[in-house]
Amino acid sequence: MNYRDYLQQLIYKIINPVVHGMIKVGITPNFITTTGLVLNIVAAVVFVYASFAGGDKALTCAGWAGGIVLFAGLFDMMDGRVARVGNMSSTFGALYDSVLDRYSELFTLFGILYFLLLQGYFWGSIITGVAIIGSLMVSYVRARAEGLDLECKVGLMQRPERVVLTALGAIFCGVFQDCTAFDSVYILIAPLAIIAVLANWTAFVRINHCRKLLKK
Repeated sequence: MNYRDYLQQLIYKIINPVVHGMIKVGITPNFITTTGLVLNIVAAVVFVYASFAGGDKALTCAGWAGGIVLFAGLFDMMDGRVARVGNMSSTFGALYDSVLDRYSELFTLFGILYFLLLQGYFWGSIITGVAIIGSLMVSYVRARAEGLDLECKVGLMQRPERVVLTALGAIFCGVFQDCTAFDSVYILIAPLAIIAVLANWTAFVRINHCRKLLKK
């Protein structure tokens, strides 16, 4: 069992009581997926609001936005779990989940890009743009591979890793806003740089993985 599977099983044990409660009251996977999207849009709005704020208020808002992104990530896990445990899985549900996941991530990263650009971090916004490209391509390569009946889940920087890195970067940007040793905004930019590099690298790893499968 790799680290992702181990963490996934650990989180499932934690959220299972909530999952069973949702099933009992009739909450559907699609409703949970939609809620996750709404929360990510709220986070993006907070980032945009932070971009117009000055000083510590901007960083405080960025930290809260990161917390919302992390909270929304739980819904991303719960929708699939509710679908499986509650026997509510469907082809449309899988499509709906995938599409809204992409929207959620794009809204969040757009909000961060806007925040960094208006706060004067031009290169930070460029890095965020490259992270957006990488995030899209990781998902696109997998989708195209699955369209060719190829399993393609390889690579380091998949969606859970991207969500956690983005959220923690924003949260700690707000937590360390009073730090005088360095600009705390770089705590947000650093994980985005990691995503920018490793997400695009993951996309090419997946392309190479598919090439090997198709040569067999």
